[in-house]
Amino acid sequence: MSVFPALAAIAVLAVLILVHEMGHFIAARSQGIHVNRFSLGFGPIIWKYQGPETEYAIRAFPLGGFVGFPDDDPDSKIPADDPNLLRNRPVLDRAIVISAGVIANLVFAYFLLVTQVGFVGIPQLTPPQPGVLITQLTPNPQSPATKAGIKPGDVILAANNKEFGATPQDIEAFRQIISTNPGRTVELDIARGDQKLSINVTPEAKENVGSIGIQLSPNVKTEHRRATNIIEAFQVGATEFQRIVIMTFDGFGKLISNFGETASQVAGPVKIVQIGASIAQNDTASLFFFAALISINLAVINILPLPALDGGQLAFLLIEGVRGKPLPNRIQEGVMQTGLVLLLGLGLFLIVKETTQLEWVQKLFQ
Repeated sequence: MSVFPALAAIAVLAVLILVHEMGHFIAARSQGIHVNRFSLGFGPIIWKYQGPETEYAIRAFPLGGFVGFPDDDPDSKIPADDPNLLRNRPVLDRAIVISAGVIANLVFAYFLLVTQVGFVGIPQLTPPQPGVLITQLTPNPQSPATKAGIKPGDVILAANNKEFGATPQDIEAFRQIISTNPGRTVELDIARGDQKLSINVTPEAKENVGSIGIQLSPNVKTEHRRATNIIEAFQVGATEFQRIVIMTFDGFGKLISNFGETASQVAGPVKIVQIGASIAQNDTASLFFFAALISINLAVINILPLPALDGGQLAFLLIEGVRGKPLPNRIQEGVMQTGLVLLLGLGLFLIVKETTQLEWVQKLFQ
């Protein structure tokens, strides 16, 4: 993973987090609610500015952020009965502040999609061309494809003098050649951009079936169709927004209903950065779409009624509205702390897992 594409992906995530926290901040300040901290990132402070009431800070780890309120700050000079403390506001005011981050991410995602449609265009696939496209190599640096010098984006035109056309049957024919030749050299004719290459690869045997460690797809190219006017941009942007929201909820539904089968597909920050870096390097035009997709996912995740998320706090407010009084502090704090520990544990697990799967990390242990 190259440095600059990775930095571009991290920058996208940082902007989306900034938008989320700005939603909370603006919703609070527009109602006159006290805010004493606004921070992008976690960990040590690398820059800060003290405003009349709020401290603005950038911290070392940009994949996070928070808006702080003086309600529970022991050093705050604001009286505990001040009506502009968040905890002293009516349920509706607090609900607006808590949900504003999610709303900000959704609105931002919509305008990202409008920008994508209006200035870049929506990706559309061209009809398949002759050859089999290599979309991805397995992360194993010792795979036959990696050792032979095969790269993602290469198009296999022929294998052992058998030429491939543009049908699904041609992909299957190539797979058949690889699977039936474990331990034997296969000669590939490859197109790499304007170059024509001849590469020899020796499939490794896996249960007596040959494999070289690649993923395949039809040989298609992506073209971007732009909107012809601003009205079409807003209309197509709305259609894409609706499609992604439905797809996101459907994905979470399948994750819950088939957790055992889909849990391995859950992506953490390292994987998201890796995907974003790949887009930044190979298809920069789709960065707006990538950012919109992540922004919508960030909104959906935060609205789930789980402890330590915005949805969990909204659930407490709903209970307070029904009961006419909040749950005892010890219950709320216990639930929130438990949820925070679980979320941090999951995040740490995903970071460690995905970091160890990076190619350059695996090379360290070869």
